[in-house]
Amino acid sequence: MKHGALGSVPLPEKPVVTIEPGGPWVSLRMRELWLSRELLYFLTWRDVKVRYKQTLLGAAWAILQPLLTMALFSLLFGRLAGIKSEGAPYPVFAYAGLVIWTFFANAVTNSGNSLVGSANLITKIYFPRVIIPGASVGAGLVDLAFAFLIQIALMFFYHISVTAAILMAPFLILLTSLLALGVGLWLSALNVKYRDVRYAIPFLIQLWMFASPVIYPASMLKGRLRYFLMLNPLTGIIENFRVALFNNSDFDWKLLGISVAVTLALLLFAAYSFRRMEREFADVI
Repeated sequence: MKHGALGSVPLPEKPVVTIEPGGPWVSLRMRELWLSRELLYFLTWRDVKVRYKQTLLGAAWAILQPLLTMALFSLLFGRLAGIKSEGAPYPVFAYAGLVIWTFFANAVTNSGNSLVGSANLITKIYFPRVIIPGASVGAGLVDLAFAFLIQIALMFFYHISVTAAILMAPFLILLTSLLALGVGLWLSALNVKYRDVRYAIPFLIQLWMFASPVIYPASMLKGRLRYFLMLNPLTGIIENFRVALFNNSDFDWKLLGISVAVTLALLLFAAYSFRRMEREFADVI
């Protein structure tokens, strides 16, 4: 402790900050993320407001997108192709898959382009960069809430009772959010370094939809195709989400376990990859 000129007034010592190069191990800095939770909240609502600012229909787009897609799929695949829907009316069967898929697809697309779209913010101040794609995923939950209300209305229209199995739905939505965050983190980091990634994202999303049981049940595929489908984490999520809504069969815990394992592994890989590439964001963005 230092003293003033008269030797009676203690002066606080200046803190010493040492800057050292990082080692091979990259920390995720979870405490730093927790301290920045309010920033995550404000950026999430910023994304929600910007998305619907100066739009004609506003939040109605969150309902129209899966609803119109459901109507088209019901005509093409339900009536013309005659795809089975495991005892549930095809429109409500397809919409249940589209609720999860639309949220996932929009969250991945928005989070994958989020860092490039926030270049001015990244180059001016420091904060955990992971918050930006995380806010994009969080903003998608608002759209999901509106779309889920239509799901309940469709179930009421087709006389499908809500049971205690629906309590599984929040966990499945959380799992979908973590999956979208993992994919979005990885794509957003790659998008900063390789700008043509933004053109690949819509193509990737389109292929992923047909590799997921959105318009067909997983039981429709047999043999090697079914094993390939099981590795897709969205398979266990969508299949069990339908069970949670319709209660027409038992939960497939094996399939759900695969989805949980793949999602957590992908999220961990994406988080470490993001942290390693984060050092160069301000320089190349």
